[in-house]
Amino acid sequence: MYKIKYRIIINKTISYKYNNFNLWSICDYGTPFVFLEKSYAMKLPFFPLQSVFFPGEKVPLHIFEERYKQLINDCRREAITFGIPVYINDNIAYGTEVQLMEVVNTYESGAMDVVCVARQIFKVISFDNAMNDRLYSGGEVEFIDIINDGEVSAKREVLNKLKELYQLMEVPFAPIEIEMFNSYTLAHKMGLSFEQEYELLQLASEKERLQFIMNHLLVTIQVLNEVNRTKLLIELNGHFKNFDPLDFKAFKI
Repeated sequence: MYKIKYRIIINKTISYKYNNFNLWSICDYGTPFVFLEKSYAMKLPFFPLQSVFFPGEKVPLHIFEERYKQLINDCRREAITFGIPVYINDNIAYGTEVQLMEVVNTYESGAMDVVCVARQIFKVISFDNAMNDRLYSGGEVEFIDIINDGEVSAKREVLNKLKELYQLMEVPFAPIEIEMFNSYTLAHKMGLSFEQEYELLQLASEKERLQFIMNHLLVTIQVLNEVNRTKLLIELNGHFKNFDPLDFKAFKI
């Protein structure tokens, strides 16, 4: 097994180590990140889905196809990870590596309910319908270097806009400590479309991701304000109105 040099980033604290790929620190979704930065290619089993998963996110899956039952059993036996490439526009180009955390239920048919955690974002280099002698697909991937350059002020602005959005929608907004917040924390809960989530997934820079989210929130809030204004006008239509009389004493044509 070859070794690589990598750096772990936790809240801008950087340390350098040598170790093998399988060792990795995982944080719960929504807590401060542990990013493994590296840009080398390796092979991963694939489980393509029409879904986007962000680093740190818990991924519940129901496994029922034979090829994926084999994949999960391989993960349990060999402690390997697998990739979930995003299937979009009849293509797969980017995805997220995930690690099996728990098999919650096993059924008589061999089907399983499992929980995984999303780890790193990758770009797909190659695709094989069958990986070696296995039933499942796989391919070579290149991991995306994560750049943790998000400013606290930008995070605070995004959080304030998120709170404003939730208030407009009359949805409760649970306070989040700024130290616990990053661009992925509420990525599924701010009205991004599938295509927008996929675009966000491809952005390596935290600064760029925060700006992407801010642009979306500004547009969405503007649209909601217009909708609310239109709703108010519709509700007023047909009601008796008290018009102020106009003064025509000095009026000329």
